[in-house]
Amino acid sequence: MIGNSWDNVLSSEYNEEYFKNLINFIKEEYKQKTIYPPQNKVFNAFRYTDYNKVKVVILGQDPYHGPNQAEGLSFSVSNEVLKPPSLKNIFKELESDLGIPFPKKNSLIPWSKQGVLLLNAVLTVEEHKPTSHKDRGWEIFTDNVIKILNKRETPIVFILWGAYARSKKNLITNPKHLVIESAHPSPFSARNGFFGSKPFSKTNDFLKKNGIMEIDWRVE
Repeated sequence: MIGNSWDNVLSSEYNEEYFKNLINFIKEEYKQKTIYPPQNKVFNAFRYTDYNKVKVVILGQDPYHGPNQAEGLSFSVSNEVLKPPSLKNIFKELESDLGIPFPKKNSLIPWSKQGVLLLNAVLTVEEHKPTSHKDRGWEIFTDNVIKILNKRETPIVFILWGAYARSKKNLITNPKHLVIESAHPSPFSARNGFFGSKPFSKTNDFLKKNGIMEIDWRVE
């Protein structure tokens, strides 16, 4: 399904009854409605960030639900659309934290290619209906992905922004890993602890301390 080592890691998951039901539901939704991201991009987070290369996980809730936005990566949108407010605030914090100029581009694919798994808890959504595919089985799948990564001996940074992402903290029990948590970058909460939280420098400091190549957080 994915085309890299994730397929071996997740092979038992693919055979679970809940996952088969989920995929059947999603296939029907794509036939009957406008669903995002495009069907060939649903698993992009895994395609761009092979299991063996995961250094960082940034957890989102579900995809953007407007036309041409979602590309299968949490918080990322295609370069052809306007930046959503949360992404703008992420770039503002990046500039404040590391001095990286506010980018013209939107897509976070350059992060993914370096080992940043941009994982939404729910991987699909109906157009203009946020959380419309909640409780259909995606959360079981992505929780299990987090549990699998938690077992890794190589240290990983888990970045949890907002109450929903922070609710997954109980899945990360391995002391080798670092959890960075703060308010969500949305305009409603960014000033309540997201701005000034310095997640990018903290991540790179941790990676460097563990002998892992740091992330170049530029997107262009």
